[in-house]
Amino acid sequence: MGRIEVTKPTEQQVQEMGARSWPIWTCDVSKFDWHYDQQETCLILEGKVTVSAGNERVSFGPGDMVVFPVGLDCVWDVAEPVKKHYKFG
Repeated sequence: MGRIEVTKPTEQQVQEMGARSWPIWTCDVSKFDWHYDQQETCLILEGKVTVSAGNERVSFGPGDMVVFPVGLDCVWDVAEPVKKHYKFG
């Protein structure tokens, strides 16, 4: 199983990926368990989130591109309401 990857893409990279045409998901402040049965790539538009998986703890926010690997079991801790574009596979 891989690690959570967080990058800060340029607007050109976002456009080349077509990320702004991906569906949008939103979530209020909350904490919940999650399992990834597919890779997910998301572009964070709003909010602050920390995801914990074992000893790994990753925080991200607006402008971040986050890739979650297949098979990841984690806990999402949404500190500020999140809005993101996402793509599976």
